[in-house]
Amino acid sequence: MKKRCLSVVALFALMLQLLSGCAAGPAESAPPSADPTPTATAPAQTEPAETAPALSGPVTVTDQAGREVTLDAPAEKIVSCYYLVTASLLTLGQKDKIVGIEMKANSRELYKLCAPEFLELPGVGSGKETNIEAIAALEPDLVLLPKKQLEAAETLAGLGIPTAVVEPETYGAFNELIAMLGALCGCEDKAAALTAYYDGVVERVTALTRDVEKPSVYLCGEASYLRACTGGMYQREMIEMAGGICVSAELEGARWADISAEQLAAWDPEVIFSVSYAEYALDDIRNDAALSGLKAVKGDRLYTVPSEIEAWDYPQPSSILGLLWMAHILHPELVSREDYVKEAQDFYQKYFGIEVSKEQVGVVS
Repeated sequence: MKKRCLSVVALFALMLQLLSGCAAGPAESAPPSADPTPTATAPAQTEPAETAPALSGPVTVTDQAGREVTLDAPAEKIVSCYYLVTASLLTLGQKDKIVGIEMKANSRELYKLCAPEFLELPGVGSGKETNIEAIAALEPDLVLLPKKQLEAAETLAGLGIPTAVVEPETYGAFNELIAMLGALCGCEDKAAALTAYYDGVVERVTALTRDVEKPSVYLCGEASYLRACTGGMYQREMIEMAGGICVSAELEGARWADISAEQLAAWDPEVIFSVSYAEYALDDIRNDAALSGLKAVKGDRLYTVPSEIEAWDYPQPSSILGLLWMAHILHPELVSREDYVKEAQDFYQKYFGIEVSKEQVGVVS
């Protein structure tokens, strides 16, 4: 490049000697003046990073498996192998940093609406498996895995790839996840704003329902309506924050638990919630003779947690909308349908940049 610049300058000098006037001067001098420009402006491009240590220095966090994770700088190339984490990264404005994603991303309606480019990203992991080779080939500076894949996290860390393990199975753990992502991605302010919003809605709903009569609620899982929410699950907290009593809270653990029809009959819930990703229909519950005597069945108080966009009962940012929906179902005099619909539409506009219809957030009539 230097030789080329010098030869052009020499040619220009020779032409000045041969030609009178300066009309051709600017045209001939354009190439040499263009070459120095990147060199002259390069320091200005790198200066912000050098003068903003909070955005460029080392980052150390303790992940949700108790492991210390250190990055040389906030992550710029992220692999997320867990939908709950990917959705959280989207709300934090980190979409452009994601280079690898969980498997079956093409089944996520949210991605189709706000991040269609995700459908083209390599699917490299899930709660059941992790493709170590494919992740390593992406050369990420951060990998995020569910706790079920702790062994894979250790393998990746052994390869020199920083890997954080997450398990946001409670309200407090969800907030911890958002704070951890904020630190790892250098977006602490956005993380703090999201948790402040989340906490604000929780405080508003719990204040509204604190002194009201609380109906008993049964939440059934994906594979069967005889698979119950347990006491250690995030969904149990949602029911209670919404002003209900979770009849299966006595069950230990943080995973869905199989129960008998006799157990459900003994609990005799006033309201039954089914998840949006259930493999059965509400009519299957209504038509089960063993459950015909339930208060919820006799009162026809069976509901599916909306929406068409994503599961609102998952421990992820949109669960705040599930909380509002539950409060509306349990206490419609306190939280109207208009309340939760407006909140949902505002939420998706603010955090995902998309407009959603009433039908998409669960209004069927």
